[in-house]
Amino acid sequence: MDEVIPLFPTAFLRAPAALPASLVERLVASFTTLAVMGNSSSPRLSHTETLHPRADPLLGEASALLGPKLVDFGALLFGERLPWSIKEMWVNVLDRGGRQAMHNHANSFVSGVVYLTPTHPSSCTVFMKSPGGNDFIFRNDHARVQGGEFNSDKWISPQPQVGDLVLFPSYLMHAVPPNEGSRRITLSFNAIPARLESWGYTISLDR
Repeated sequence: MDEVIPLFPTAFLRAPAALPASLVERLVASFTTLAVMGNSSSPRLSHTETLHPRADPLLGEASALLGPKLVDFGALLFGERLPWSIKEMWVNVLDRGGRQAMHNHANSFVSGVVYLTPTHPSSCTVFMKSPGGNDFIFRNDHARVQGGEFNSDKWISPQPQVGDLVLFPSYLMHAVPPNEGSRRITLSFNAIPARLESWGYTISLDR
């Protein structure tokens, strides 16, 4: 019997209700008005400055709840249950008509998003293959093509509920299409492991 084996898949973790409703409400109340930094991709997208979890008790509370999820996800990426820490967090406010251009996150290994308000189906986070990857130069791309995990350029994440968490490798390209719904607020963060070791070479990362 034929067998299709998905070689070297990309790990993506989705954790429903990772943050409780009470904490989500306090994060929205405390940080929405601080999201005053503009974004070049859209005038209807703003965010707070990047903050260390120790900079605010609410961020520290959130970080403590997200920590075990990072350990689980890190074990998938590196094959070992390492200590992880969140190095920076920020809140994004996307108003109706706003969008976020394709990007990834530098100087980290795992990035995450917690959805703090309801998300309209139009603005679910989209993940895509990096430009200039290992694809064929000439593609089969027309109306009759049935997309799947082996031939698609992008993947639209499932519509999240308030408090849901997603984790993904920081190199993974992602974007948010134009928001056709009401204000969308998310908490984003980048994380690093305490160390990485490779055959006698060890790198300890500043936590």
